[in-house]
Amino acid sequence: MCKIFISADPSSYESRTRSVRLHGVVTSLRLENLHWAVLDEIAGRDGMTAAQLIEKLYDELVADRGAVGNFSSFLRVCALRYENLIAQGLIPRDAAIPIRSLDADRVLDGLQRVPRAVARPNEACQPKRALN
Repeated sequence: MCKIFISADPSSYESRTRSVRLHGVVTSLRLENLHWAVLDEIAGRDGMTAAQLIEKLYDELVADRGAVGNFSSFLRVCALRYENLIAQGLIPRDAAIPIRSLDADRVLDGLQRVPRAVARPNEACQPKRALN
């Protein structure tokens, strides 16, 4: 197996359920601790709690799409997308810079210009060959 990934702290992929209130209705969301940590970071950048961020994301998703499918999966994608945008240099790593201060259209325009990486064999994730 790939040592880079399997060496992750097991607590990072343990799930945790949090209760959040979406417009007066209490609901439970179950995410892995690593996803909660990223959502906490995103929220903190704009002076919000994770619950406030989640309610804001929910509202904007409903306004844009008219419905919410698998909201927990959507939140996981938000966390991964945030990290990906940082990795591509489209969102500053500096957590002191609020997300709300960024020009969303400019960030998304940059995303469209980033070339996709070509998959190449890498020793770090190659299956071990059996010795005969």
